[in-house]
Amino acid sequence: MRSSPANSSQSQGRTSGLLAANPYGTFFGISQKCLDQGWQALTGPEGNSVTYVSMEIGADRDVYHPIRDYIEENRLLDSAEEELRNRLEPFINGPVKIPNYGGGLGILAGDTLKSMADCKIPVAAVSLLYRRGYFSQLVDMNLGQVAWSRDWEPEHTPGLYPLHQPAAPDKPLTVKVRFYDQHDNPIIAEAQVWMKLEVSAGLDFFVPEFLLDYDLPASPTWIREASRHLYDSSSETTKAIQRRLLGAGVLPVMRELGLTSRTIHLNEQHGVVLVLSLISAILRGQHGDQFREKASDQDILNAAQQAGERIVYTIHTPVKAGHDRFARSLYLGLDHSFYRRILNLLAHDEGNPAEYNFTALAMRVNRATNSVSRLHKEVTRAQFPQHRERITAITNGVHHLTWISAAKAEVYDGFPELAGWRRDPSAFAGAAKLLGNAKFRTYFEQAWQKDSETLISYLNQMLVTHRNQRLTTWIDPPNYLSYLGTEEGRLNAKAFTFGFARRFSTYKRADLIFEDLERLAEILISNDWPVNFIYAGKAHPHDEPGKGLIKTIIAIQEKLFVKTNGLAKLVFVPGYDMAIAKMMVAGCHAWLNSPKRPLEASGTSGMKAAMNGVPNVSIMDGWWVEGYHDGQTGWKFGYEGEVDAGGLSEHPSELLYQEDAASFYKLLPEILAAFYQPGRHSQYLDRCLMNLTLNCPIFNTHRMAAEYVSRYRLDLPPAVARQTEKFRRLYQSDPEFHPNGA
Repeated sequence: MRSSPANSSQSQGRTSGLLAANPYGTFFGISQKCLDQGWQALTGPEGNSVTYVSMEIGADRDVYHPIRDYIEENRLLDSAEEELRNRLEPFINGPVKIPNYGGGLGILAGDTLKSMADCKIPVAAVSLLYRRGYFSQLVDMNLGQVAWSRDWEPEHTPGLYPLHQPAAPDKPLTVKVRFYDQHDNPIIAEAQVWMKLEVSAGLDFFVPEFLLDYDLPASPTWIREASRHLYDSSSETTKAIQRRLLGAGVLPVMRELGLTSRTIHLNEQHGVVLVLSLISAILRGQHGDQFREKASDQDILNAAQQAGERIVYTIHTPVKAGHDRFARSLYLGLDHSFYRRILNLLAHDEGNPAEYNFTALAMRVNRATNSVSRLHKEVTRAQFPQHRERITAITNGVHHLTWISAAKAEVYDGFPELAGWRRDPSAFAGAAKLLGNAKFRTYFEQAWQKDSETLISYLNQMLVTHRNQRLTTWIDPPNYLSYLGTEEGRLNAKAFTFGFARRFSTYKRADLIFEDLERLAEILISNDWPVNFIYAGKAHPHDEPGKGLIKTIIAIQEKLFVKTNGLAKLVFVPGYDMAIAKMMVAGCHAWLNSPKRPLEASGTSGMKAAMNGVPNVSIMDGWWVEGYHDGQTGWKFGYEGEVDAGGLSEHPSELLYQEDAASFYKLLPEILAAFYQPGRHSQYLDRCLMNLTLNCPIFNTHRMAAEYVSRYRLDLPPAVARQTEKFRRLYQSDPEFHPNGA
């Protein structure tokens, strides 16, 4: 609800409570008290905090922006004070995108940090700032995906702050990181430190993200070039440099800012080289400045065990391409010979002695290894049996405040059974009482129709735009519907709509359900069932098979349309981002997931759909093994065999297309009949609402953050500890894990 218009003095009062400063800068969106308390928690001598390290962090403000919401709800822009308006205006109309992420790993990191802020858990994050971000995507009917770079301006992005030196406010805060040539001579790379705040929904707590920008004149050209694009794999050297820029920058930025965290959380192995600095610091304390010459191999191994007591590590994928391996010869010109000695002991690849395996390094140097679902725990244990006892499961979640649509949120707000759901997702358990509530069911379906209309309206406008662009650009639209007439080339919001959006990688099998178009067409025609298939996602620019999948989806469109007499309309949405994702997970009627089991470690897009009551239609892989609930929340299809290391092949001949596609075709009539047949539609809606009851309380990052706290060994204030324990008890991802033994 909006408040009454605020006069100038009221606006100034409300705004002054959102302005804070410390020796590193002035920040908008939190109070001075909030900043002081939060900074003290991160820099206190007891080290009672966590530093979270991630290669990418995604938290675009076009999908979640509590500061903007506060400004709008309190109508602060109505103030006549020009200076105040100039401060507020960028948060309403300024850029909202920070291209600091490429996919699910980064968006998960953003969701995690937002929940850490909401739950008042003292965490600071460290990542890189990429001045050209991840690639932008165009898609052409004939060429497929076209990747291109788009510069952005962090200097003009509200809420992103360049920190300055405490004693010299006119000079940027920088840190120095050492690389080494083949003769162990140091090469200095310099990074400017930026800060982005993840602010709690109540604006009373924050988690800072410190982003290291190495694209500075003081850095060597080859460092600057390697730092500009997220996941730049134009060469193995560039890829290795990026990993080192992240990992080697963690301890310097912690020292510069006074961060004292006892625990460092590695979100994947990308920043794992920081353990080399930890090990060296321990050995320096034992042997003095001559530690490199004096330390024995056993000393190094002992120091690694000690360093590992500070590390909590989350592994996100069993897929080989997700694990960093680099030729040993490559590190001859990047790292000191002593660091290479440590790598020889701790990062050896048992399958290839000529490579360093950074996943193996991360697995060896930590006190807790976390998989991202129960099934993934078993897969990871099969892959790394020597570390079996240390591998536990913390199933991923999503930030419910980010991903629930405005229309659905308004419905949730209107029923006392869900009271407090915004701050406490366990409130969704109360949705069980609403299952038979006719008023709730009606309002929920009306909100869903609104979300569907929003999505389909966006897509129809996109198709028109693409149709017009044929006359003005070289791009041939990537959708067959853009070549049809205005009416024939439109989507219908009332047609059953499948959503599929994720990275285009071969094991995710985006084209699986189109394996037998004749059979698919027969099902739809014989029942006169119209269906929309909405696809979105990017393939890595150097993943040729993944890019080939996008071209396959495009090539299928006309065949599918013709064979089904226009009943089936397949659309590919270019430029996938968080805003498109939010429209899709709220507006579709079912969320499709078709990876080869067990290669999808978790997956989170289906959780976002579940937050909106959208049922999943999925292979029993990743989180869906836990979220399926014996069919109460959606449908399953495909192979459900045993999990072992031998089943991890991504070879095209072993992707089980024929078998799993046949399983989908067998299931499809049941899904569509439940939606279209009046006598069965209530059963379909039951599945939707059971997602609120069974999945919303579980698959949220508040619960996930609480489970990580049990690995962090934090001493939290009593009220925060009670709330965290409540969230942790919502669901135990790993029933074998006992917090006291963490």
